[in-house]
Amino acid sequence: MNGLKKLLSNKNTVTVIGIVVVIAVLYFAYNYRVNQATNPITVPYATKTIKPGTQITSEMIGTIKVPPSMLVGDPKTKEADVIDKYANADTVIPEGSLFYARAVVEKEQLPANIILDYKEGYVLYNMNVDINSTYGNSIYPGNYIDIYIKIKKSKSNDTAMYLGKLIENVKVLAVKDASGKPVFADVEEERTPAMIIFALPKDYYTTLKKADYLDSYQAEIIIIPTNNSIEETPGEINISNQNLQKFINKLTEGISIDEEKE
Repeated sequence: MNGLKKLLSNKNTVTVIGIVVVIAVLYFAYNYRVNQATNPITVPYATKTIKPGTQITSEMIGTIKVPPSMLVGDPKTKEADVIDKYANADTVIPEGSLFYARAVVEKEQLPANIILDYKEGYVLYNMNVDINSTYGNSIYPGNYIDIYIKIKKSKSNDTAMYLGKLIENVKVLAVKDASGKPVFADVEEERTPAMIIFALPKDYYTTLKKADYLDSYQAEIIIIPTNNSIEETPGEINISNQNLQKFINKLTEGISIDEEKE
């Protein structure tokens, strides 16, 4: 023990030991970095040419082993980051190409993604919103909402109001800002919601549009988010209050709504 203390007290010995330790650390660090750069990793690539806006399925993806040092740009390295995503609207992914971050996007990031989501016979409805009506920007595409109507019972009565749920189980297709850009397309850029878009059967659309025209009754359309989107089988969209629908139709007798022009 004394001999070890004596050895360590020798400055020359300590210097030599320090140099050896530094060399060892540099050696192992160098070898680690070389191995990291040369040991092949498995990455996905396109087995066929994928057109803009196309959903990427597992049949379109193969895997190949490449050294990390050969990867330039920002390629996706996991199949899970590619499957069920979409080729960007301005990008063709060539056969044999790797999948790069800019070329692979979520459906919500596609400029025309809403045309993929609603049923034949439905009509798109564009509703003006703001931070407050979207509950602090917490309504996302794919969420479900119920639609309530608040309306005066008469033009002359400033206090008597009617509030009721008109339509339930409405799926939100898009949330956009005032310039028409998807609010949630870029998590690094904060955007303010100005409109939400959903689709309704034509007769539901007509009723809601008529309610929107009741300015003299100070009608207000209110959206309430629900937990329907987490259900295995979301409920079907439907008119939840037939009496309210009749009430709106009665107040708007003579008003014709041409949904094809909206």
